[in-house]
Parts: sequence; C-alpha cells; structure tokens
Amino acid sequence: MSKRIEIGSYDYVIVGAGSAGCTLANRLSADQGKRVLLLEAGGSDNYHWIHIPVGYLYCMGNPRTDWGYRTMAEPGLNGRSLAYPRGKVMGGCSSINGMIYMRGQSADYDHWRQLGNPGWGWEDVLPLFRKSEDHHSLSGPFHGQGGELRVERQRLSWQILDAVREAAEELGVPKVNDFNAGTNFGSSYFEVNQKSGFRFNAVRAFIRPVQHRKNLTILTHAHAERIVFSGCRVSGLDLRLNGKPAHVAVQGELILSAGAIGTPKLLQLSGIGPAALLKRHGIEVIHNLPGVGENLQDHLQIRTAFKVSGAETLNERQASFTGKALIALEYVLKRSGPMSMAPSQLGIFMKSDACFETPNIEFHIQPLSLESFGQPLHSFPAITVSACNLRPESRGHVRIISAKPDDHPEITPNYLSTASDREVAASSITIARRLMETKRMAQFRPEEFKPGKHIQTPEDLAHAAGDIATTIFHPVGTARMGDDDAAVVDPKLRVHGIEGLRIADCSIMPTIVSGNTHAAAVMIAEKAAQLIL
Repeated sequence: MSKRIEIGSYDYVIVGAGSAGCTLANRLSADQGKRVLLLEAGGSDNYHWIHIPVGYLYCMGNPRTDWGYRTMAEPGLNGRSLAYPRGKVMGGCSSINGMIYMRGQSADYDHWRQLGNPGWGWEDVLPLFRKSEDHHSLSGPFHGQGGELRVERQRLSWQILDAVREAAEELGVPKVNDFNAGTNFGSSYFEVNQKSGFRFNAVRAFIRPVQHRKNLTILTHAHAERIVFSGCRVSGLDLRLNGKPAHVAVQGELILSAGAIGTPKLLQLSGIGPAALLKRHGIEVIHNLPGVGENLQDHLQIRTAFKVSGAETLNERQASFTGKALIALEYVLKRSGPMSMAPSQLGIFMKSDACFETPNIEFHIQPLSLESFGQPLHSFPAITVSACNLRPESRGHVRIISAKPDDHPEITPNYLSTASDREVAASSITIARRLMETKRMAQFRPEEFKPGKHIQTPEDLAHAAGDIATTIFHPVGTARMGDDDAAVVDPKLRVHGIEGLRIADCSIMPTIVSGNTHAAAVMIAEKAAQLIL
C-alpha cells in the first residue's frame, strides 16, 4: 500500500478550482499572513479547445475536462437519461461552459433574503457583482470596470438573429442593451466572458494575476475523498494526489467549492447528510443533515427548431470543406465568426403568462440546428429556438450510490415533475411558434420540425417537450442556505452543526436564479471571502 503523502497544514483549504474556487483563492490569499491551498481534481487548463470559444463542443464529454456524469432515466423526459457535463479541470465549468455573463433578476436575490437569509438581497449582492466585473463599456450603479472578470460583446452578426429580435418586438418584447441591471425583460445579444475572441475563464481572471503569491499553493489532480473531523470540527481532508493517498491538515477553514454535484457528494462520503442514506452505505454519521443533496434545481431547455429560407445559417455554412476553411480563416485573422460563438447568441426574456410578475422564460436563439448536443448539424438551413423555464418548481436530488469516492452519484433532477412546469413547457413551445408566425419572420418561411406542428394540445406539447428538452447545465441548490431543518448552510455559508466548514458554490442557492449561473457563482465566492475575512 502506498505511503500517505502529507501535504502540510493550511489556514484555508478550498476544494474545487472552478468559478467560485478560483475567486476565493484570489481573495483569501490577498491576506499574506494566511496560507491558502486550492485543490482541483482535474488538470491544467492548458488545452487549446478550452480557450477557443467553440471548443466547448470538444470539452463537454471529454474526460480531460469533464466529469462525465449522467442523470438517471427521467420520467418527465419520457425515460431519457441526459449527459450532465461538469468541469473537471482548472477553471471548472468556466472552462467548458457557454461563457454567457448573466446575473439573473433582482427579485431572485430579494427572495433569498425573504426566505430568511439576511445579507443576500439585490442591494447586498450588486456591489459584489460589480467588484469583479471588467465590462467592455458600462459602469455606474450596475456595472464595474477594472475588475478581474472580462465581459465583452460577441464578435459575430447573423441576419436571421436580427430578424428574430425584431419579431420579438411584435410580441411586445423590447430591444434592450443590458440584461444585468436587475430586470432582464427584453431581447439582446448575450454578453460573454471573452477577451479579444478567446474564452476568459476563472483561471485567466482570478488565478494568473496572483499565482506568484508565496502563500498560495495550487494542486491539480487532487481528488478530495473524505473530510476528517475532530469531534464536530474539521481537522483535515483525505484526498488522492496524482492517484496516491494524501492528507492535508486544516488550521482554519475548509471551503467546499466543488459545485452542486461534487459538494453534496463529498459531504455524504464524509458522514454529513441524510442518516438513512449514509448508514445504507456503511458510512459513520458525523452529522445528520437531511438536506444535503436534496433540492436539486436545474434549467431545462426545450429545443424547438424551424427550417428557414432566404437567410444564411451555420448549418449550410459549415457543410462543405470550403465553408469550414473560411470559418477557420476568419477566426485566425479576426478572432470573429462562428469559432468565436458562444453556444447561444441571442436571448429573449419574457413571461409565459401575464400572471407572472417578472419574466419566467428565457429563449436562447441559435442560427443552427442538430438532433442532439454533440451530433452533426443538419444539412438544411434552420434555426433553434430554445426555451427554458427560469424558475422551475421541480426538485430533484444528488445521492451517493456507495462509499467509494470514484463512483458517480445518482443525479435525479425530476424535470417536468410538476403541473406548473409542464404548463410552462407547453406555453413556451406555443410562444416559440408565435414568434415564428410574426410578420417579420414571414420572408424566411419558417417550417417547424421540432417538436412538429401536428402536436397541438397542452398535454401533448408537454409530453413532446420531454422528447426534445435537454439540460442547460445550471444545477444548483443541493446544499441550500437557510435556517430551517432542511437547510445545509446558514447565511454566512457555515455548514450547520459543523465547525470550520463552509460552502461557496451554486449548491447554496435556496432557489435558482433567473438566468445563467456562472456570474452568480463568482458573486457567491466574493460574498464568502467577505464573510471569512
């Protein structure tokens, strides 16, 4: 048996070098009197497909950069199981995600505060968003310039997307320039975490500027396996470093930033979680915390698709060798065009029903179509009009299946498991059709082929949504913040009943934000650092 490697003793040990972990490492190591250790289960982000924006296609599902999770078969998806990408590399999901910079709505954070989490309202978190932001043009009350995280416009233009934006105006949705000022009602091209046509992940933003600090140690291929306790206080962490057993002593605090899947899994493996689950797998119960791994929420996107005429789409542009060569040449010469594209380019936020106080659905419009993620594009011109319910009621869970750290957990999102979610799904498809039936779109003669115009009743539309919907990669909530019996952390992000242990990642969200989650993960880490320091 290999002799255990003793890594030493640190004031702060951070598990996970994703969006939140990199931010925390930067902020906590600013105190030169504290020793900070950042652990990442994956390897370096020195991989060209991480930095070329279109490379997300080659990073998701790639064991070099992705954990390779799958959901359980989902009844709401008519028995389908989905690939569930999570970053396993320096930068975490910020190295493989869609790069969209989106905070959500002010009402999301005010709701967190109303749920009993003081210090988490919009007025509390807005300065934290601004602190780390380096916006290409906006400043003032809503935006920051000079922070670590670069935010730029996408470097592309599509006639068909401009037309869809004008079509949305016919439905009463205005053109806007900023989705991040507290309300996101309107249509706009998404702004992205890029710089000069390259991805700007959390490593570029938060680690490279400070990697020279003598009090900051970063270890890759460091897979956390079990938290070690002295009574109810964290004293260390057992891990595998380059495949060999290792241990680090924790002098001050252990901070989990392993994400909505990795964080509850590590807690459960360490004896913190639902007692019955832990006992079933022969794990000693350190603290019975029933909410660990529960409350899983995610955004499900329903990918409606329409053939079009008289406008260029990526489908036919990349269908030939010449087309591909021209796309590559444009990126090499200008850092623009399809290779600089985020997975989604145009966003539309609106209400599926007048009863909602703020927009409850988000459309991602793409000048392309394909059978499913990872499949080749169709040969005919087409666009995808994906809709997601921003505030789903469905709740799922993440649960270990054994006491072995290498076994992937059971991931069950329970998509479309409530009547309300099925109703919003059906309405979303109907609105996508209305968008394509506007006067502005008539010249392109849109012809629906997903899910198919023969499907009409709300019940049939909800069922069809289960056939064409996929995750949009926003799992949150599995170690939620609150002061009730099912909460995992308090408003200062300390794990209930345990000393020296905090969580700073999207798992602490009581409810999912109304938009993409990367910006919120960075904000949560900013808040955690503020609380710790």
